[in-house]
Amino acid sequence: MNPEIIAFVILGLVAVASALGMLFSKNAVYAAIYLILNFATVAMFYLVLGGAFIAVTQVAVYAGAIMVLFLFVIMLLGADKLGQSETLAWQKPLALLLGLVLAVETLYVLVFQAQQIVPAQALSEGFGSPASIGLELFQRYLLPFEITSVLLLVAMVGAIVLTRQEKKK
Repeated sequence: MNPEIIAFVILGLVAVASALGMLFSKNAVYAAIYLILNFATVAMFYLVLGGAFIAVTQVAVYAGAIMVLFLFVIMLLGADKLGQSETLAWQKPLALLLGLVLAVETLYVLVFQAQQIVPAQALSEGFGSPASIGLELFQRYLLPFEITSVLLLVAMVGAIVLTRQEKKK
């Protein structure tokens, strides 16, 4: 069997197991640690697919910065000590229905659309390098990149305004 397929299967099992561990964890800190494991597994997927720069970015941005922020908020709010939250009556049936729809779509793609999947082609020499990603991002996708940065800025300002408390005089 091909070593890339073996790596893919092992990484897939680890990714699914860490995602399930995150979902079913009762402790918020443990859920965040499972999420870090999932981010690291996704980075390994990128390495197997030949995207070294994306893998390093995944680890630095998500497993590093974002998870530090999540853990800081969990510790600040004391969310690891909170009890079980209430669920609304419609949430579980909706989640099961959407999960079933996803499973049916996945089976449809695997069974009926498998012949249409294009085999991987040889990558060009500079594929995935920081220079080629930068050129692609700032030449071809400049407007969507700028719109995304403005949306993130507005979301950050909105979060600050919503959580700001007036000082007592």
